Amino acid sequence: MTFPILRRHALIAFGAALVASTASMTMARSEMLDVEKDELKFGFIKLTDMAPLAIAYEKGYFEDEGLFVTLEPQANWKVLLDRVITGELDGAHMLAGQPLAATIGFGTEAHIVTPFSMDLNGNGITVSNEIWEMMKPNIPVDADGKVQHPISAAALKPVVDKFKAEGKPFNMGMVFPVSTHNYELRYWLASGGIHPGYYSSTDVSGQIKADALLSVTPPPQMPATLEAGTIYGYCVGEPWNQAAVFKGIGVPVITDYEIWKNNPEKVFGLTEEFIEKYPNTTLALTKALIRAAIWLDENDNANRMEAVDILSRSEYVGADAEVIANSMTGTFEYEKGDKRDVPDFNVFFRHYATYPYYSDAVWYLTQMRRWGQIPEYKDDAWYDETAKSVYRPDIYLKAAKMLVDEGLADKSDFPWDTDGYREPTPAADIIDGIAYDGKHPNAYLDSLDIGLKGEQTVEGNEIVGG
Repeated sequence: MTFPILRRHALIAFGAALVASTASMTMARSEMLDVEKDELKFGFIKLTDMAPLAIAYEKGYFEDEGLFVTLEPQANWKVLLDRVITGELDGAHMLAGQPLAATIGFGTEAHIVTPFSMDLNGNGITVSNEIWEMMKPNIPVDADGKVQHPISAAALKPVVDKFKAEGKPFNMGMVFPVSTHNYELRYWLASGGIHPGYYSSTDVSGQIKADALLSVTPPPQMPATLEAGTIYGYCVGEPWNQAAVFKGIGVPVITDYEIWKNNPEKVFGLTEEFIEKYPNTTLALTKALIRAAIWLDENDNANRMEAVDILSRSEYVGADAEVIANSMTGTFEYEKGDKRDVPDFNVFFRHYATYPYYSDAVWYLTQMRRWGQIPEYKDDAWYDETAKSVYRPDIYLKAAKMLVDEGLADKSDFPWDTDGYREPTPAADIIDGIAYDGKHPNAYLDSLDIGLKGEQTVEGNEIVGG
């Protein structure tokens, strides 16, 4: 479904009135970039973390930058990426792994870059009611009899072992082979001693030596697929975990905030050709997206209910507002009736959420190497160089400085002096108790119990090398 571009004609007809509307708008327009391309089409998948695009459109931030944008939902992540590569879309809401994978040639090959990280956190892992009942005896409870969170995958391991002993596959869904969801699900499973399987250059199923069999399921179809019994659990973004709760068909057992506190999620992706051909347009759209992210988080999430109402429309996420609000407004419901405060479940601007950190890119690359999507050893310098070829904080900071100069953002909200790497994530903030330092990717890989290390490769069904 395509949005009609109505506002451009309004701007032309009433330009003089709009220019004089407010002091801030006048300031923004006085600094308007001379964009090389003003009509743009952006793609997205129907998930709540596409919110910066919806808000930039609805609040007129794109227009403030002289951009006339059409937003168009896409059928799946592959179609979305392919259409950005062919130029049918100028840019898109993307899985953070997509620009990296495309650039290194895993799957569809193309040089995709990102000047803007769209959010932190926002995903969960849900299991069917049947599996939940089998897990519960293995989960500690507090003095009031309530399940203690976070829940380790060790509680699921006896269930998976039982299925294996009975010769039954334990099937789980994730949204795409290079999705955060795939890596988060694998991370959680491995932290509990459940092997999620390897990829190889000849077998891209990701199920080599697997205890749990992971396969792709489009996000909106996950609840129905779970209800049908085709999968026993899944990892997905909202609102599709909360949808399982409302339908009474499943229980979210853990959020990605509990797997890795304030982990990076989606990015806004563009081809390198686009940013080279249209540098001012790239800056302008980055400015608009930063403003949208600020609006989403400002005043302690005061605007979130308005955002929920916008996202619930059929042209955006198209889920019930009540379902979206269940996670978007600072809470998360696990077992039906067990709603808990998770104020940072969705973060769009706090914690420098929108800055495209190299260390975030390196983490995705380590997970690709860990599970065999990168089949051979790479030295630490390769991870750094690859991250810097895809993530573009230089563009981001240039856009941020313009907003600060225009009085539309606060200087203190941006990490001006960073070298592009976050401080190492402490062990206490990650589910398996293993710290992460993006500057030392191979040492990090060596510290993980399950996964490829050093010179190891997957040949056939075996791990070879040391």
